[in-house]
Parts: sequence; structure tokens; C-alpha cells
Amino acid sequence: MGVDDLPMASRLANKWVLITGASSGFGAAAALRFAREGCHLLLGARRVDRLAQVAADAMKEGAGTAAVEALDVSKTSSVTSFAAWVRSRTAALDVLINNAGGALGLDTVAEGKDEDWETMFQTNVLGVLRMSREMIPLLAKAEGSVLLNVGSIAGRVAYEGGAAYCGAKAAELQITRALRLELCGTGIRVGTLDPGMAETEFSIVRFKGDAERANKVYAGVNPLTAEDVADAMVWMASRPPHVCIDEMIIKATDQAAIHKVHRRPLR
Repeated sequence: MGVDDLPMASRLANKWVLITGASSGFGAAAALRFAREGCHLLLGARRVDRLAQVAADAMKEGAGTAAVEALDVSKTSSVTSFAAWVRSRTAALDVLINNAGGALGLDTVAEGKDEDWETMFQTNVLGVLRMSREMIPLLAKAEGSVLLNVGSIAGRVAYEGGAAYCGAKAAELQITRALRLELCGTGIRVGTLDPGMAETEFSIVRFKGDAERANKVYAGVNPLTAEDVADAMVWMASRPPHVCIDEMIIKATDQAAIHKVHRRPLR
């Protein structure tokens, strides 16, 4: 039986998986999902207390290991320190998931704030570049390794109030495409997973703690969950080494497009 013939769980068992932004949302769900496949997890985020809880939960899910370290992808010094920590734990990396990111505000360009714009580009764009630069040498040492960036349908279709976030995720998409060209021949597979409406802390963060406003985003809709997105990550990462899922768009059935969402009457 060759590698291509192995079931999904066997392909991922004992693989080293690095997930950024793993303290909540997609990242935390991915940690639990990869743990069930028996992976060794390296988890990074700013909120180390929550990260430690995710690691503890992951250890209950599977036979692998889970280790955590503080990481702020918006700072080169933090990424460099984190990368040194990763190299102290493994000589090769099988899966890198650049998940850290998010949106801040829904202001028009005319009313936008520099601090929001800078944070979105530092995390969603420069953070992806920094982490990829540091981890590519380790990915190159693992057969069938995967570099997976988490994007958004916002990187493909613009909407009012989303100029900076849409621009940042469009940049992530083009970075992914450039990386695929640059790494052709190395064996590293490069892909982007671009979700639509998903109910996580995304809107709470975007609206800076305004829960009422955040809840209205999902009112009457059956949106994606973090677990749905995590399942897609595992599927993409578990393809046979000769198969690369370049780009995946995943949306809730209720969302036909960014501006076309089916909402049920509220009771």
C-alpha cells in the first residue's frame, strides 16, 4: 500500500502541524480537529492562557502532543522568537496553517482609522509573509507538506465598509498564488481556504466588543461554524502528496454571495 492509498487518518498521524491564531475560532477548532488525527500540534497566539486551554482540550482528543508559545504575527521579533521555539521542537514541519488575522471596524474609507487599517494589514498580510518566510525551510524537509493560508470571500468580492479588510484578504490570496509559483518543485503544497459567513468571535472583534451588533450579522441565518472550517482544513491537508487543493471557497447554504443571504423571520 502506497502513501496515496492510506486513509485520511493514517496520512496525518504523527504529523507536525503549526497553527497561528489558535486561541479561538478557526484556529482553536483546527487544533482539536487535527488532534483527533493524531497530530503533534504547535500552537501560537497572543492570548497564551486561552491557548493553553486549547492545548489541554486537544490532548484529550487524540494521541498526539500539543505545545504552545506566545505569538504576535504583527511583530517580526515575536515571529522570529516563535520560529526558534518551533525549531527547538522539530526539524521538519508537515502543515503550516496561517490563520491569525481578522477584521476591525466597518468604516468607510472616508471615516477609517489608521490603527484599524495597520492592524489588519500587519496580521492578515505581513503576518502571513513573516510566518511563511520562517517556516518554509522546515516545510521543505517534510514530504507532502502543506502551507495553508486562511483567507476570506472578502478577498474576492468587495463590500462597503470593508476596503481595508477586503484589500488585506485579496493580498493574502495573491501571496498564496505567488508562493505556489515560487515553491513549485519543492514538494510543498500551497493553498488558501476562503470561508464566507461563519459564527465565531470574528464579528465581536470587528465591532470591538459590541455583542448586539455582532449578533445581528447572523440573525435568521444558519452560518458556518468554526468546526466546519476546521474539517475543510483537515481534508485539504490530508490529500495524497501529489494532490494540491489550490483554492477552496466554503460558504453556508444560506449565503449565495456576500450580499445575498437568506434570513428566516426571527421569533
